[in-house]
Amino acid sequence: MSNTREVIIPKGMEILYEKFHYCPGIKVGNTLYISGQVGRDENFQVVEGIEAQFAQTFENVQKVLLAAGASFDDVVEMITYHVTGVNLGNLQVPPASASEQQFTIPHLPLFMQVKDRYFTNQFPTWTGFGITALSTPGLIIEIKCTAILEDV
Repeated sequence: MSNTREVIIPKGMEILYEKFHYCPGIKVGNTLYISGQVGRDENFQVVEGIEAQFAQTFENVQKVLLAAGASFDDVVEMITYHVTGVNLGNLQVPPASASEQQFTIPHLPLFMQVKDRYFTNQFPTWTGFGITALSTPGLIIEIKCTAILEDV
């Protein structure tokens, strides 16, 4: 197994490397490390709507996975950062339902529903954090993953 470092930059994410100086993904050997992805569209605008932002975040993770020749089935670890309501920017967030109030992370049941659209076969380990803010106002979720790719 090689310890050569391979930078993974999906089409449309070049600005992350060129302007912000970080890699969307790095593959070392058969391990893929994916930087925290957020709910921004291809124009780097924050996606409005809670479910839409969750889905866009997973779509951005998927872009990195596909660029590395991987899929969600290869993900072994997922770490999620959820803004807990202190700094939600302009995003209009309806009050949590009675069933959601048992969770300290707002809209966790909805997040889990969206997650299950992407992780349908192999499930990763998962650690979730409630935080007060992300890099841009309006962002409510960031997802960081590690994947193990099959030897080619």
